Amino acid sequence: MKVGFIGLGNVGGKLSGSLLRNGVELAVHDLNAEFVAAKVSDGATDGQSPAHLAQTCDVIITCLPSPAISATVAEEMLPHMGPGKVWLEMSTTDEAEVRRLGEMMIATGASAVDCPVSGGCHRADTGNISIFAGCDRDTFERVLPLLTIMGRRVLHTGDLGSASILKVITNYLATANLVSCAEALTVAKAAGMDLGTAYEAIRISSGTSFVHETESQVILNGSRDISFTMDLVAKDIGLFQSVADRAGVPLELNPLLISMFEDAIGRYGPRELSPNIIKRLEDATGLDITAPGFPAEMTDDEPEERGAEVPSRRVAAE
Repeated sequence: MKVGFIGLGNVGGKLSGSLLRNGVELAVHDLNAEFVAAKVSDGATDGQSPAHLAQTCDVIITCLPSPAISATVAEEMLPHMGPGKVWLEMSTTDEAEVRRLGEMMIATGASAVDCPVSGGCHRADTGNISIFAGCDRDTFERVLPLLTIMGRRVLHTGDLGSASILKVITNYLATANLVSCAEALTVAKAAGMDLGTAYEAIRISSGTSFVHETESQVILNGSRDISFTMDLVAKDIGLFQSVADRAGVPLELNPLLISMFEDAIGRYGPRELSPNIIKRLEDATGLDITAPGFPAEMTDDEPEERGAEVPSRRVAAE
């Protein structure tokens, strides 16, 4: 099986690296020629263009920064798709849009899967990230061997589009947690607490979370480097809001988060690292929310191993 990979940024570069490490025949494409050259030096071939990859590969993976870019790339691929080919959309995107594009792919005789990832760039780098996959069961079983190379835990979420809904739900939760961690750490500092002690108290308590155990550490280090930027957060919580609006759910917290990140982007720029949402509080209080002994970036110390499907409660109930 020959695989094409389009989009070699923070996440795509790492996912494609897992495929290469595990002997997958891979062709790659990105507008950044340096990213392509790096993968070619690791054993990939230059895929030249989305159209060429659609012509020459069995599975074409896209991992791109916005629904608009995904649409442009998918439409370039479309005339060259057909029976036996699979489009794997690994971008965080709009479920309505991935369904629209996926149905166009399916109309050619190809298959389509939306399969975003979750768990942080450091886990994408080691093949230990989680992957959601929305598609029919036959297609899922066909692509599962590839997904278990790129991810440790793979969940079949249902029909095309279902994975994208769940992805923006989880990113909304992570954003809400990031903001709450920023507020908790700032209050701890203002109340005279040692921040190292405060971090550990939260970590061993009911207040802990994946976000606290990762992003709070790079906040306290001062690097704030989680390989994710404010414009991407704004995109994700905007997509979550769209899902809620279409479903008729009157949210209260998410509109506030959108407003907070719009304000932070106005102050610090769209490419500011997302944990620096705490700078709004640092600016307001004059406090420095850093402490010694925390890492500048997160690394994954879980040994890389082949992933597996996570049994679904929906399937188990049936």
